[in-house]
Amino acid sequence: MTIQEFISQYKNHPVLFVGTGISLRYLKNSYTWDGLLKKIAFDFTQNEEYYLDIKSQCYIDGKFNYLKIAEILENAFNQHLQENRSGKFEAINNIFYEKMANGIFISRFKIYISELLSKLEFKEAQEEELKKFKKIRKNIGSVITTNYDPLIEHLFEFNKLIGNNILLSNPYGSVYKIHGCCEDPSKIIITNQDYEEFDSKYELIRAQLLSLFIHNPIIFLGYSVGDDNIKKILKTIFTYVEPNSDLATKIKNNFLLVEYERDFNNEQTSEHDIVLENGLTIRINKIKTDNFSIIYDAISNLQLPITALDVRKVQTIVKEIYAGGEIKVNITEDLDSLKNSDKILAIGSAKTIQYQYQTAPELLANYFNIIDESNDQILSLIDKYKIQPSQYFPVFGFGQINPNIECLSTLKEQQEKNLRSCINQIPIALKKVHQSIEGIIEDESIPNSYKMNSIIWNTYESNLNLDEVELYLRDNFSISDTFSRKLLSAYDLRKYQ
Repeated sequence: MTIQEFISQYKNHPVLFVGTGISLRYLKNSYTWDGLLKKIAFDFTQNEEYYLDIKSQCYIDGKFNYLKIAEILENAFNQHLQENRSGKFEAINNIFYEKMANGIFISRFKIYISELLSKLEFKEAQEEELKKFKKIRKNIGSVITTNYDPLIEHLFEFNKLIGNNILLSNPYGSVYKIHGCCEDPSKIIITNQDYEEFDSKYELIRAQLLSLFIHNPIIFLGYSVGDDNIKKILKTIFTYVEPNSDLATKIKNNFLLVEYERDFNNEQTSEHDIVLENGLTIRINKIKTDNFSIIYDAISNLQLPITALDVRKVQTIVKEIYAGGEIKVNITEDLDSLKNSDKILAIGSAKTIQYQYQTAPELLANYFNIIDESNDQILSLIDKYKIQPSQYFPVFGFGQINPNIECLSTLKEQQEKNLRSCINQIPIALKKVHQSIEGIIEDESIPNSYKMNSIIWNTYESNLNLDEVELYLRDNFSISDTFSRKLLSAYDLRKYQ
């Protein structure tokens, strides 16, 4: 079965379980577990053999125990920094002593790990595949990761959950960072002691994750087939679920492991047996490939009755209902009978209830998210809007994603006409060719009140790099600002016409 056929069978939003392989694939500053410990050991000793000596002490039952290696290395690293206040690690010591002065203890070792991984340095060669990875967030319920870096929450814009915060969450739109996060080095789990404390304290967290595994398809990304994390998860599940039951079969069918194999362009899934510690054999689905784009395309193309975005909105409202307070709840078949309200959760017949989950201004405010996700479903709402002839509405990019918009040609003509009118009204004296936005801002001959007009004109005339304009818009766009809407319209025309 092809991966497209396999994923198209899903009846619910998949949950991603993301491992180190994904960070290694897309980031320059990412490391395997072994590679991270090796780097830290060399950084403070400048001796490559030092780490090998530690590893040799931790070879147990035919494999290296990285939890024990990390524990030895943490003690040595912390001792070294304690004895060497200044020098290479002075900044780490500064953070450590600042925290200690406020009664907060964080291991210097974990502070350094946080510093190594907190900045995202992307690999340029993977830029196109990363765009496809970002698109799948519209169909992803939530993400579980053992990674410390902020890659997933940066790409998906999901709510980050660490430690006990996992218990206080809505499952949809969350990143469960079960081994901690570089943002909070005190929560990083990397040594024997860390794992023992995790096992003793987080039974409720495991129960919540177990619920996700039972009710959603699970896609493992960035792990090998023999990874201990996968075996631990399977062991946890089948401690509570009878291995030969109908529920067990459903869970197994929902599991998909994406295993990396360099230069292997495979699109076929296969079955694979994993043997757990107790001798239990679990059969899961697997695809071994170096073409992750086909995985992402299959997830992006998944058509479900309701989007993950909708589920997240409903959960937020239901959470407010549970909380009580000032919120008022009415259950009705007729929305016209309700008074105006900021939020409505409607339960009734499809004949009497219509739902539009973004207005035209909201669509513009979310322009780049919609483009990133190729969210064609939400764009069908455009035909329901009343867009005034004079309104700056960027529709060329939307039209590439959903060419079935009925009013598309009319809106394109309107967009071009409005921009021509805008450009004609800009004084000739301000139409100075610039090849960067920074150049326009620094040009003292252009008054501050006219700099936005200059940026719009240079974008329209294709003088500016559109990637630079996109970054500027992502950082500065405001739906209430006329110049922002004009610039977005000019960018959209030049990018997608």
